Amino acid sequence: MSAPEPPPSSPGLPSSGLSSSEPAGQDAAARDLHWMRHALALAARAEREHDEIPVGAVLVDAEGRIVGEGWNRNIGDHDPSAHAEIVAMRAGGRALGNHRLVGCTLYVTLEPCAMCAMAAIHARLARVVYAAADPKTGAAGSVFDLIADPRHNHRVAVTGGVLADEAGTMLTNYFRRKRGKPPL
Repeated sequence: MSAPEPPPSSPGLPSSGLSSSEPAGQDAAARDLHWMRHALALAARAEREHDEIPVGAVLVDAEGRIVGEGWNRNIGDHDPSAHAEIVAMRAGGRALGNHRLVGCTLYVTLEPCAMCAMAAIHARLARVVYAAADPKTGAAGSVFDLIADPRHNHRVAVTGGVLADEAGTMLTNYFRRKRGKPPL
C-alpha cells in the first residue's frame, strides 16, 4: 500500500494543494461550499492520479481546520473499507490522537454508505455534509437513514445536496468513461 504524500503544513494528511483552513468570517452555507469544493478537488485527484471512483472527503474541526482528508482508495489499496470518509476519519484520529472526533464535520462528495454512516456515529462527529445522494447505497437518507435512527447513542446532524450537481456529474462521467461512453 502506498500512502499519499503529506504536505509540509499538515503532517500525515494527503496533499490536496488547497488551503488547510477556512477563510475567516464565513457563514455556515459559505463554509459548507468552501469545504465541499475542497472535497470535490480531492475526488478529482482520486480519478486523475489514481483511477479511483471520484469520491473525496475532508474532516474539519470546530475551529475550521482540516484534521483529515482523503479520497476513495479501495481499488488501489485492495481494501473494501478504504472509502473516502474512512480515509479522512482515520487521518483525523491520528492527527487528534483520539478515535473520537468530537466537534468535527465531515464533508464528502457522495452520501455515506452504511459502513461510513456508522463510522461517523462511532467517531462522534458533529455533522456530515454530503454533495450527491446515493440512490443505491446511501445511508444518510436516500436508501437508509442509519444516522437518524433514534436507537443510536449519538446524534450526527446531516446536510445533503451541497454542490450535488458537480459531484453527480463527476461520478456519472467517471462511470461513462469506464463503459466507453462520452462524458455528459
